[in-house]
Amino acid sequence: MQASTNFRGILFMCLAMVTFSCNDALVKSVTGAMNVGQIIFVRGLLTTLMVVLAAWQFRAFRPLRTLMQPVILLRIAMEALASVTYISALGQIPLANASAIMQALPLAVTLGAALFLGEPVGWRRWTAIIAGFIGVLIVLRPGPEGFTPAALTVVACVFVTATRDLCTRRIGHDVPSLYITVSTSLVTTIVGAVLIQPMGGWQPMSAMTFSHIAAASILLMLGYQTIVLAMRAGDISVIAPFRYTSLIWSIAIGIFFFTEVPDTWMLVGVAVIIGSGLYTFYRETLRGRKAVAQRSLTGPLE
Repeated sequence: MQASTNFRGILFMCLAMVTFSCNDALVKSVTGAMNVGQIIFVRGLLTTLMVVLAAWQFRAFRPLRTLMQPVILLRIAMEALASVTYISALGQIPLANASAIMQALPLAVTLGAALFLGEPVGWRRWTAIIAGFIGVLIVLRPGPEGFTPAALTVVACVFVTATRDLCTRRIGHDVPSLYITVSTSLVTTIVGAVLIQPMGGWQPMSAMTFSHIAAASILLMLGYQTIVLAMRAGDISVIAPFRYTSLIWSIAIGIFFFTEVPDTWMLVGVAVIIGSGLYTFYRETLRGRKAVAQRSLTGPLE
């Protein structure tokens, strides 16, 4: 049963990474036409309208007091902060670089899950996740020139997003995922509106710019929902490494749409990252099979 739950969480995670990567590319394409606050506001407004309709259709709304749980409020705040930090950096560094830095997220989430949620993480899985982090370093080849303000902003986003995901894990299953999505999208939109003026004011949008934002909002809605479903299923330490799949999409998009051609070291790093994620899943599958076999041998407890 646990292996099946983990597999479902992995599928949701992979789908979330596809949608978020395409969303990032569309957002990056308009960073020269409008400021971060306006991007967050326009994209968030369209996303909020869609998720409100979906929540209404599926009767996912709950009393406002449901949102007053500290863990939900913290998750919403972390999501808004993650949007601001990531989009601020996205217009200044290559898409693949930003995605590569974000691949440190599973390590941060696994550490948090072990320390604060008490999830068991064996030495083999720790080794695989650390290997994934080494793969990120191979991609980045960090040096004094690598620690730019934009890169450090993405690093900050890693820790903010890790906190968001751990909060998601602590939310009770009686709170619908769609309701969490609606609340998160609404607050993020408000934050964007507040930031428009301090970041340079409103800029006119062309039809092409608006179409990119509209497409990004659809993808963001799907990403919001699938990431919540992913983080609420199975073990975080198993599901989180599959964020690495976003790096594949980001590199491909960078090549075909932004002419960002990866070098040999980036490809080596990507291979290490993907390999560590697959090995983590393999180890969890073996652990699940052993647990089932053990229960079959011992029989039910009286």
